[in-house]
Amino acid sequence: MRRLIVCLTLVLASWGVAAEQAKHPKKIIKTAVAKPMSLKPKAKHAANHGIPKKGKPVPSKSTASHVDAKESNAAKKVKRTAASKRSSDGVAAEKANPGKNITVAAIKPAAKPEKPALRSPPANELFGSVSVPAVLAPRSIGSYARGCLAGGVALPMTGENWQVMRPSRNRNWGNPRLIDYLERFAGDARTLDGWPGLLVGDLSQPRGGPMLSGHSSHQIGLDVDIWLTPMPDHTLTSEERETMIAESMLKDPFTVDPEKWTPLHTKLIKRAASYPEVDRIFVHPAIKKVLCEQAGDDRAWLAKVRPWWNHYYHFHVRLSCPLGAGECKGQKPAGNDDGCGQELTNWYAKLKGAAIAAANLPPPAITPLKRKGRLTVAELPAECGTVLTFGGVEPLPVSSEAMSAVALKALASKEAGPPLPRLDAAALHALMGATDTKITLPDRNPNR
Repeated sequence: MRRLIVCLTLVLASWGVAAEQAKHPKKIIKTAVAKPMSLKPKAKHAANHGIPKKGKPVPSKSTASHVDAKESNAAKKVKRTAASKRSSDGVAAEKANPGKNITVAAIKPAAKPEKPALRSPPANELFGSVSVPAVLAPRSIGSYARGCLAGGVALPMTGENWQVMRPSRNRNWGNPRLIDYLERFAGDARTLDGWPGLLVGDLSQPRGGPMLSGHSSHQIGLDVDIWLTPMPDHTLTSEERETMIAESMLKDPFTVDPEKWTPLHTKLIKRAASYPEVDRIFVHPAIKKVLCEQAGDDRAWLAKVRPWWNHYYHFHVRLSCPLGAGECKGQKPAGNDDGCGQELTNWYAKLKGAAIAAANLPPPAITPLKRKGRLTVAELPAECGTVLTFGGVEPLPVSSEAMSAVALKALASKEAGPPLPRLDAAALHALMGATDTKITLPDRNPNR
């Protein structure tokens, strides 16, 4: 009996163990395929491995499957949240410290490009379109090549001892100081030296300022071009004044033609330089050379006569600023050097280089040199803006469709003189054989 009881006890114990093992067979296997630790809180990690918490039974099979599914969804949510955080943190970091391969334009909209500023019309187009003077107190404002003229006075087209050429240009205006000088000079040259009379070229525009063609100076009413051709013995018609061509004094680029140059020409320029208000007279270097040879013992006036490009059919007289005219900017005094030494030698070197360069260029047309507008009104003295528009005048840019009549006439006028003479093939060959062809030419402004 005792043996039977022991046997039954052993059998029942073995059945209990077997039943307990059969109760959780798959939970033990499931712990081997648990989710990664990095994505699971410690409490859930312990549950997935079948380690019961204190006071809590190990979940059944159905409960474990439900928990695993819930935890899997939570893991995915953790992944999405982490990925989203990394993305937003990365953008913020890139904005704060952009790397070499990151452009700001990809993060924030690019700024709209600014529109280029519109350049004001050139001053020569505006001053060249005005046909009447500014009725103000006479003043030369600024410098000879950057200024304007207030209270300009017109030289009459025809006087007893002069006639104005190219009247269509409307450039017979000047400071009263210049008009007075021309009237006295023309009379003296005729009565004292026997000159037949002056043919007068360009003075200034009605209100001065930059011109559409021909000159960089002549802006303040103190410059005038005078032809070296004597005035005819009759009053020229309007057509003759527009079409007549001045006579060149040159035989070649370096020599004055002795058949055209006379002692009266030397007396004319000496007379022009004799007045105290004259500051400079510009002539071609070959003409300067002749003046040096014919001046005689009285040479003081030669200091005012300076060589400059292209003054071979006219000479250019420039007056000094009136006394007390603080807004007028003059030049340094010419000094006492007669300019017949080293200065003239240097100019001949320049002439030779220019003659060689010109030999390979097409002949220029006999039309006025069109001057490109560089200066604007804002770049002139401030008073010039008032002078330009005084009296309600509205200047019209030449580039507009409705170009003013005065500008059209000025641009249509003919050049006053012939082109410079050129070297023939034999003369060019001889010159190149005796001259350094590498002479550097200065930045020339032949039209003063």
